[in-house]
Amino acid sequence: MAATEIARQAGEGARGVPLSGHVGFDSMPDQLVNKSVNHGFCFNILCVGETGLGKSTLMDTLFNTKFEGEPTQHNQPGVQLKSKTYELQESNVRLKLTVVNTVGFGDQINKEDSYKSIVEFIDAQFEAYLQEELKIKRTLHSYHDTRIHACLYFIAPTGHSLKSLDLVTMKKLDSKVNIIPIIAKSDAISKSELAKFKIKITSELVSNGVQIYQFPTDDETVAEINSTMNGHLPFAVVGSTEEVKIGNKMVRARQYPWGTVQVENENHCDFVKLREMLIRVNMEDLREQTHTRHYELYRRCKLEEMGFKDTDPDSKPFSLQETYEAKRNEFMGELQKKEEEMRQMFVQRVKEKEAELKEAEKELHEKFDRLKKLHQDEKKKLEDKKKALDDELNGFKQKKTAAELLQAQTLQAGILTSTWFLTLATFPSRDTRRSRCRRTCVNVCTCVCISLNAQVILQGTLNLDNE
Repeated sequence: MAATEIARQAGEGARGVPLSGHVGFDSMPDQLVNKSVNHGFCFNILCVGETGLGKSTLMDTLFNTKFEGEPTQHNQPGVQLKSKTYELQESNVRLKLTVVNTVGFGDQINKEDSYKSIVEFIDAQFEAYLQEELKIKRTLHSYHDTRIHACLYFIAPTGHSLKSLDLVTMKKLDSKVNIIPIIAKSDAISKSELAKFKIKITSELVSNGVQIYQFPTDDETVAEINSTMNGHLPFAVVGSTEEVKIGNKMVRARQYPWGTVQVENENHCDFVKLREMLIRVNMEDLREQTHTRHYELYRRCKLEEMGFKDTDPDSKPFSLQETYEAKRNEFMGELQKKEEEMRQMFVQRVKEKEAELKEAEKELHEKFDRLKKLHQDEKKKLEDKKKALDDELNGFKQKKTAAELLQAQTLQAGILTSTWFLTLATFPSRDTRRSRCRRTCVNVCTCVCISLNAQVILQGTLNLDNE
């Protein structure tokens, strides 16, 4: 703060002293001119107006060239800003010209938000320049300045009054850019209607508080012409790139069945006035106004939002370091507060999550117990079924064994019977046959009894199984 105060006092205490001879710093203007010519200039124009009002044609006419571009359609969903940069050279002076066109402006049914895209674009150029200024390592000497220096607002030649869209848009833009209103295609209405239309537009702008760009009158060399031209606003212009032979020379004009409108004839339109004021007289003032007025307003508001101020509550000067420290302390306090809130929120959420997990764990245990009991019941049922199947299988095996035994004994009895008859036939003696017959009968009877006993046992087994 002390250094700032010393510098201020040094500036106030400067006094003039005479020179005893030529020093040479009177060549500073020449040095600035040479440096500026070598570096080149930049100029950015924003053309705002409805589609079909001749914005591109007027740009071609102003700079006496043909800029590349295609006609836009009327079916745009919203307003789009298209920017194109051109390198122009006249004599040894180079100009980097940027022309920004508002594509689709006024073509929508709902035009309420048509101006927002334009405002956002202008603010974006200011923000880009501010960010370049705030860098530690700046390159402003080679930075391409894209801030809008002049806004040519094209008004439709209705001859009645301004549209609501025009008033709202110019009101939103007047604090951000130098607005120069122009009546496009002014050859569509008569001179008397045009004069009344100009008066009507001026009164509507004043009554609605719209601030348009006024040509400066503080410089004596241009004060008179600028003061006169301020009375001609808004300019009524006609653009054309076609050359028509009038008399013995070729001039740019528009031909109609009823006659010819010469673009550079001041009796026909204000194109020459616009070119003089915009390019030949006040181009540098437009650049300066953009930087010192509109950009400074944006910069001040932006820095105030960031917490930077020129004075403290006691109206004492504030240094950048002090502002930074105050802002840093404020930020750290807010950061700690947010950290504490986040920590408490984290603890609360952890507790809630733990409660949810415990509840889920309890439910899982209960579900596991239910499934375990169900599994045991199913296992017991299966074991009972297995035991019953084993018993049934053992009974089946017993039945099978008895049946096989019966079949074998029956077969043996049949064999013995056959043997008996064969034996009787073999012995001729009656006594011998009789003796053999007895023994054979005994054996047969024995086999039959055994077979009958086996059948009785098998039948009893079947009856028991049935019971």
